[in-house]
Amino acid sequence: MSAPVTIWYLEMTASAQLRPARAPEAGAAIERLDPPEPELNRRLYEAVGGDWGWTDRRGWDDARWRSHVTRDEVETWLLRVGGQPAGYAELIRARGEVEIASFGLLRNFHGRGLGGALLTAAVQGGWAQGAGRVWLHTCSLDSPVARPSYERRGFRLYREEAARATA
Repeated sequence: MSAPVTIWYLEMTASAQLRPARAPEAGAAIERLDPPEPELNRRLYEAVGGDWGWTDRRGWDDARWRSHVTRDEVETWLLRVGGQPAGYAELIRARGEVEIASFGLLRNFHGRGLGGALLTAAVQGGWAQGAGRVWLHTCSLDSPVARPSYERRGFRLYREEAARATA
């Protein structure tokens, strides 16, 4: 059985389009992971994406995660609250652009304004890499606050497509 899914592609084409969020709450910190931590990326991908049916990397083994996360064009931005991981953003640089390929918060950190701060840092990281465009995609299976949150930060819709999801 398949269900209709809408995929939205959003972009910023200039750094001035970013509408920064307020600073994160006390005890929160955002950092670019250097060196990368493949196991942490994997755990966050599974924990964040588990609620929304992320499946594209579900079958990856440790070697595949390590190979992906340690590529020069991949960056991970980590949000910690009280020293504990709370969310992450994975950026992939290609052809003068930066894609925010994965983004999200762990469930118990939703609704605290932390996502906006993390997204702001990730987008600023993309521009710092010399991107001519920062883009991402989300879909109707994702959190209902995802697309509005991206648009609040300044992302603009540039493409929409219909797809089918298998249940």
